[in-house]
Amino acid sequence: MPRVLIADDEESMRVLVARAIAMDGHDTVTAEDGAEALDILTREKGAFDLLLTDIQMPVMDGIALALAAARDFPKLKILLMTGYAAQRERASGLNAIVHDVVTKPFSVHDIRTAVADALAAGAKG
Repeated sequence: MPRVLIADDEESMRVLVARAIAMDGHDTVTAEDGAEALDILTREKGAFDLLLTDIQMPVMDGIALALAAARDFPKLKILLMTGYAAQRERASGLNAIVHDVVTKPFSVHDIRTAVADALAAGAKG
């Protein structure tokens, strides 16, 4: 069963995403910000199949988290989420480490499809 780490500062979004992808049998762990997510990744030695993170968060944003996660756990697949066009632009330079950027708002079907696509993708490179 794939393990997915979800980082988003909005509790309602964390719950929605966790419930949506759990419908596909994924084991989910949630974090309130990038720093907490990085602590979880480090403590669990990167034992996740996918990192799904919002870009705009306090403490450590999703781009800083993605860069740190890709550096420390190069096999980890990464999906970003954002509701802001400017944040999407910031992520455009990360194609080498990020599978995709999911635009908010999204439907349950959209996020399940994005997660399935990311998990099915071959090794990043």
